[in-house]
Amino acid sequence: MADSSFDVVSKVDTMEAENALNQARKEVDQRYDFKGVGAQIDFKGETITLKASSEERVRAVLDVVQSKLIKRGISLKSLDAGEPFASGKEYRIEAKLKNGIDSEHAKKISKLIRDEAPKTVKSQIQGDELRVQSKSRDDLQATIALLKNADLDLDLQFINFR
Repeated sequence: MADSSFDVVSKVDTMEAENALNQARKEVDQRYDFKGVGAQIDFKGETITLKASSEERVRAVLDVVQSKLIKRGISLKSLDAGEPFASGKEYRIEAKLKNGIDSEHAKKISKLIRDEAPKTVKSQIQGDELRVQSKSRDDLQATIALLKNADLDLDLQFINFR
């Protein structure tokens, strides 16, 4: 019998993220507490720039963005938001959407699988994803459960289960 396998990835659906940010823009434009504070949300590539006239207002814009991302099914583990900083007369927050598993996290996940998963399970790093293989599908499902319960600061998806 051939080995069964699945891939561990960390991807953000860009259309869902764009929809969430458009909803956040509409809410910021309509809410009374954001009138006259120059609140803006810009999205280019994977970078989100939040702008407002004060530090507390820009944090409030970030809260709106986070709530809209959650409603659209995007984990906040995929959002890497920095601290507010002054830029001229306004405050900004730079945030990035994390796509892919970087090598540091891939090594950590691989070590976790090696140490705690059933012994028949093998993993290998392939670019920004991880391939996990075993002869037993039950062992692979146990590995998925292990990774879901692990406290990793990544939003993991499990695809191509064969």
